[in-house]
Amino acid sequence: MQFGLYQQQTTGLVMTQELRQAIHLLQFSALELSTYIQEQALENPLLDVKEPTGLAEQTYSTYSKASTDQPSPIDYAHIDRMSLSEYLLQQIQELNLTNKRKKEIEYLVFSLREDGYVSRPIQEICDELHISLAEGETILHTLQSFDPAGVGARNLQECLLLQLQRLDTPHIIAEQVISYYMEEFASRKWKEISKKLGITVADVQEVNDVIQTLDPRPGSQFVADPVQYVRPEIRIVPYEGDLLVHVEDDLIPSVGLNHHYEQLLQNEQDHEATHYAKQKVQQVQWLMKSIQQRQQTIVKVGEAIAKHQRDYFLNKKGILKPLTLKEIADEIGVHESTVSRATTSKFADTPRGIIELKSLFSSSVQNGFGELASSRQIKDWMKELIASENKQKPLSDSKIVSWMQAEKDIIVSRRAIAKYRDELGIPASSKRKRFV
Repeated sequence: MQFGLYQQQTTGLVMTQELRQAIHLLQFSALELSTYIQEQALENPLLDVKEPTGLAEQTYSTYSKASTDQPSPIDYAHIDRMSLSEYLLQQIQELNLTNKRKKEIEYLVFSLREDGYVSRPIQEICDELHISLAEGETILHTLQSFDPAGVGARNLQECLLLQLQRLDTPHIIAEQVISYYMEEFASRKWKEISKKLGITVADVQEVNDVIQTLDPRPGSQFVADPVQYVRPEIRIVPYEGDLLVHVEDDLIPSVGLNHHYEQLLQNEQDHEATHYAKQKVQQVQWLMKSIQQRQQTIVKVGEAIAKHQRDYFLNKKGILKPLTLKEIADEIGVHESTVSRATTSKFADTPRGIIELKSLFSSSVQNGFGELASSRQIKDWMKELIASENKQKPLSDSKIVSWMQAEKDIIVSRRAIAKYRDELGIPASSKRKRFV
C-alpha cells in the first residue's frame, strides 16, 4: 500500500443556503409561510412586506367538512372553550359549603386527569389534605355529583355506574352487569352473563346499547385543540369540460426591497454598513426566489393531480383513482419528497369542496382484468357492504374478501381488509353481532 496525496473528482449535492430555504418554504402551509415572512421582516430592515388581500375571503375552519356550500360565519368566530377544572370550580361556588370544604373539593378537582378521572389514590390526597379517608370519600362523592356525569371516577367501571345512576329512566340490569360482570361484558361473554342473571341474551344486547350512549372519558369534551384554520392555496375549477388550476398568490404577503434603506448601499465611507446592507439584500432576493419556486411547484403538482383525478372532480359520483407521490414526481420531474412537501398541509378549493392535496393520493389493488382500484374505493365498498349486512350474522373479513372477488373482481387479502376496517373504525364481526 502506497501513501501520498492524490486529486480525485467526485459529484455530490451541496445544500446551499438558498436550496435549504426553498425546501424549508415548500413544506410550510400558507399560514405558516405568512408567519415566517413576518419573522424575517423583523430581522431584516430591507425586507418590505405588504399584507395579503385574500385572507378574509379564503380562510376556512378545519372543522368544516368538504362541501360546495359557502363557509359559515361561525367558522370565523373565536371559540373560548371552558376547561374541565373551570367548569367544576364554577359548580363548587354554587354549593352551600364551608370555605374549608370548598378548598378541599378544589384540591380534588386539580387532582383530576384531563379525561375526568381521579389521577391518584384517594388515601394519598387525604394525607396531603390532613383529613381522614372517610372525609376524603365524602368530598369525592360530592365531586361525583357534578356535571359532566362520571367525573371524579377512579376507574371505568365507576365512571359507567355514575352515569347509569343519572339516567332519567333507571336501568337496573345495566347496573348489575357493570357492577358484577364488567370483565365478562367487555369480553362479550353475553350468554354466560344471561345465564348468571337469568335474563335473555337480547337483554344483554340492550345493556350494550345503553352503555354505547355513555361517555367513557367524561372530561374529554372539555379538551380540544385550538381551532385550526386553512387557506386553500390553489383552485381547481371546471372550464369547458376540463379543469383549470391556479395558485392563490394573494394569500401570502408580497415581498420586496425596502427602498428607504437604499442609501446604505451607496455609503462608501461606512464599509461595514454597506456589507451589512448587501447581505440583507441578498437574503431578500433569496426569499423572493424561494417563494416564487414554492408557488410554481405547488401549481405544477396541483395540475398533475387534477389531470389524474379529472373524473373525481368533474363528476359527482366520480371516484378517486389510485395515485402515488412517485407518479406525480416522475411526471413533473422532481423528487418524491418534493411532492410530499408540496401536498402536506396544502388545501385546494375544488368542485368537491375544500380538500387537502395529500388526501387525493391513494394506494391501489389490482383486479382480475389488470385494472387498478384505489384503497379508498375499496373502503367505500366495505362501508356500504357492512352497513347493509345482516347484523345478526355480520360478515367476517374472509367473507368480505370473497365478496370483493365475486362482485368487484378485486383480489385483496384478508389482512388488508382487516387493516382497512380498522382505519374506518369498524369493529370485527364478533363485535358487530346483534342478537335482536
